[in-house]
Amino acid sequence: MNDASHSPQLARNVKRLAHLDLQGAGQVYVQGQYAYIGHLPAREGSRAPDARLGTSILDISDPRKPRIVSQIQLEDPTSYSHKARVIGDIMIVNSERRMTAIGRKIEMLPRLRAMLREKLGRDPTHAELAEPLGLKADEMPAVEAVERAPYEGGGFRLYDVSDRAKPKLICFQKTHGIGVHRFDMDANYAYISTEMPGYIGNILVIYDIRNPAKPEEVSRWWMPGQHLAGGEKPTWHGRRNRLHHALRVGDHLWAGCWMAGVRVIDASNVRKPRTVGEFNPHPPFPEPSHTFMGVPFAIQGRRIALIADEEDLMHTEEDMLKRRNQLKGCLWVLDVTDFSKIQPLSIYSVSEMDTPWARAVPGRLGAHQFAEKMNDTLVYCAWFSGGLRIVDIADPAQPREAGFFIPEPRDGRAGPQTNDVDLDDRGLIYVVDRGPSFDILEFDRKQAGLY
Repeated sequence: MNDASHSPQLARNVKRLAHLDLQGAGQVYVQGQYAYIGHLPAREGSRAPDARLGTSILDISDPRKPRIVSQIQLEDPTSYSHKARVIGDIMIVNSERRMTAIGRKIEMLPRLRAMLREKLGRDPTHAELAEPLGLKADEMPAVEAVERAPYEGGGFRLYDVSDRAKPKLICFQKTHGIGVHRFDMDANYAYISTEMPGYIGNILVIYDIRNPAKPEEVSRWWMPGQHLAGGEKPTWHGRRNRLHHALRVGDHLWAGCWMAGVRVIDASNVRKPRTVGEFNPHPPFPEPSHTFMGVPFAIQGRRIALIADEEDLMHTEEDMLKRRNQLKGCLWVLDVTDFSKIQPLSIYSVSEMDTPWARAVPGRLGAHQFAEKMNDTLVYCAWFSGGLRIVDIADPAQPREAGFFIPEPRDGRAGPQTNDVDLDDRGLIYVVDRGPSFDILEFDRKQAGLY
């Protein structure tokens, strides 16, 4: 780590090969000579104000000169499509409600109205409804307008990308609620994290996509307490415990379950997924479990898994003051040799001294996501204002930082917010930011002391 008396470096053992000021993104996925990028909504006043941009496909055959070959525009301005994955010539992108915070407030309105009517003996005013929702009275007409037109766009889309310059929509699979967040896929199945009728919070729905024109639901998985229509009662408040997404490695699905920690799911019979292991560090750790993945090879004779806890609570200056001395989102290294007795081995975190934008507002300093491809013991982590961190877990009990790269903030933003990372077959690194930024990077293994 850097000495407190010196300004933090912006890179170590990593160099930039190319940069594009692409609109902010939620995910980058690389297959072959192409990168697939799912975009976040452009913020007001942005230099990239394309509010309907969903997905970009880039030719990366020359990593020093990436070029956009096609872009998919959203038909529905109330949705966004910030995740994309490709297997062969089939691409899946998510469709999720853009204004999720307002959507949640809308869901509270019927019960809130009934409670206030009973208490007041009359219909509540806009001001009386707005206060418990954390809104202003003059915002209520817009909220009620959305309430009268419920969101119908939740789900996912499958595209034929055999011609990367002309993606063709195959079908839209509707799910429910605010729709689909992250997901995984292989040649046969899509492992979708979504809301569904009768459940609280996202659950796992597995679809057979061998006929991409007609996805077929084959099974569901959820945590006990989520199936309200089945008579289950959650022991937690609201959507605090829910599936973020599940990744398939071999016969297991590795599920990040937000404030419920993580679950290992046996998917050897894809029609009957079942929980075989769990680990939950919440509390005392305050940040939710975002991504969980089993390392696809043994390290020191043990089966190892990784968790990225998302830095989710640091958005405003008030948040920073409240949580200045609290634990931030970090990378966990676990021993999962025995699923019935999962053991934490170590934690890797980044100090505020290691980025000049540690206290950028709005912004976050902490983990978010790591590259889901591992060929060796290096873990490539997207660390919001900490940029890209490359962590060597050759000794799982002592993670060692092997390199990092922190992009400069752009578009007038207070700091970078590195959101996702992926690798190609050449070992090159692809990084996207929540602001306009796409970088192709190269890690110098020799300089890092790795051969």
